Amino acid sequence: MPPLLRLEDVHAGYGPIEVLKGITLEVGEGEIVTVIGANGAGKTSTLMCVSGVNRVRQGRIVFGDAEIQNRPAHEIVARGISQSPEGRKIFSRLTVLENLQMGAFTRRDSKGVPQDIARAFELFPILRERQSQPGGTLSGGEQQMLAVARALMSRPRLLLLDEPSLGLAPLIVVKIFDVLRELNRQGTTVLLVEQNARMALKLAHRGYVMETGTILLSDRADTLLSHPRVKDAYLGE
Repeated sequence: MPPLLRLEDVHAGYGPIEVLKGITLEVGEGEIVTVIGANGAGKTSTLMCVSGVNRVRQGRIVFGDAEIQNRPAHEIVARGISQSPEGRKIFSRLTVLENLQMGAFTRRDSKGVPQDIARAFELFPILRERQSQPGGTLSGGEQQMLAVARALMSRPRLLLLDEPSLGLAPLIVVKIFDVLRELNRQGTTVLLVEQNARMALKLAHRGYVMETGTILLSDRADTLLSHPRVKDAYLGE
């Protein structure tokens, strides 16, 4: 079976700077795949190319049976890819409920939206309690939960997650990763960029290690956890 998502020799950058130098990776239907690496390795740029925010200079991105590189971002969402961005980037002046409704903006099945809002409240019960509050008044952990829930409102086949643990207390991180595990059990495919390499590799089925815009290693997640180079550089062992 062909992968749900495949990047083939993808090059991208900003102005004269080349950030991605020939990235090739794939995500199978039903997998959690993680990309780990140091700051500046190109992890976020990779997700931004998939979601249509960054332009691909060379190479292909194939989702399902269609090439999607350099397609408009709203079209990529409509095709079934949604992203929870680094730094959460919720709409701070909108309420929690309005943020969730914005996540469903591209949908045409309006009757299904209340059902998915209810599902978001089941996944993150604190959001039900906060649904009338402006997003900007939430704690960092609550905002991250809202960012993930908002991304789910488009009913994506592929969920892109960029640093969901960034700046959060350990207990909140555990809660969010538990939800990601449950979402995957329910059928959502996940591509996860994460600096907490240990937690990411324990969650994922497979992983890629990025360094300076290239893929250094790729393997099953449990194999990468025991790889000497990964243990030395990313696990503090």
